[in-house]
Amino acid sequence: MVRVRVRQHVNPLSYAYQTPIVPPTWSQIYTNPAQPLHLDIGCAWGRFLLQMAGREPDWNFLGVEIREPLVETALAERDEQQLTNLHFIFCNINHAFAPLIESLPPGILHRVSIQFPDPWFKKRHQKRRVVQPELVENVVKYLVPGGMVFLQSDVHEVAVEMRDRFAEHPGFERQGEAEWLPENPLPVATEREQSTLDKNEPVYRVVFLKKGEIPG
Repeated sequence: MVRVRVRQHVNPLSYAYQTPIVPPTWSQIYTNPAQPLHLDIGCAWGRFLLQMAGREPDWNFLGVEIREPLVETALAERDEQQLTNLHFIFCNINHAFAPLIESLPPGILHRVSIQFPDPWFKKRHQKRRVVQPELVENVVKYLVPGGMVFLQSDVHEVAVEMRDRFAEHPGFERQGEAEWLPENPLPVATEREQSTLDKNEPVYRVVFLKKGEIPG
């Protein structure tokens, strides 16, 4: 597959990324739209979800990414692998979260992952980071009781900010007693995670569950 040249960072606050999203017809995407959904925010090339979808056919997977060429590449790979429980969407999730999830069957969102998001180191750019209070509110609104949020980064400052924003919300309960989880609770590592571990550098991980009674 030809490697596509893509800008490393995209400003989500620019006018180009404020366009409202039109959700797809999910019955034309997933073989079974009623299966539990795993939403991966900032999926990049989608390789994490391509592996997850193959391993867990009883789940549906949705990757969202703000860099359109990456989504086009991921969709092509999905079609090549003939995965009917996986989709990728080009969007700004801080504008698209509610319209996307509301277009799906109710009570469908069971897992959310945000892995190695753009760090936006400069102070004046930190409002561009994906985990803003509005995103946390949307996750807690649409995630099923007992649903999981998995966060990880190799940038300590970013991991702390993500963790603290979810920890501050009364609807979430943090899992584990250690400051950071020593291992990934999911069966697949992202490329960034694996390359970080291969260099013997730390990965900061945390899991939250939505409070409330787990359905059925």
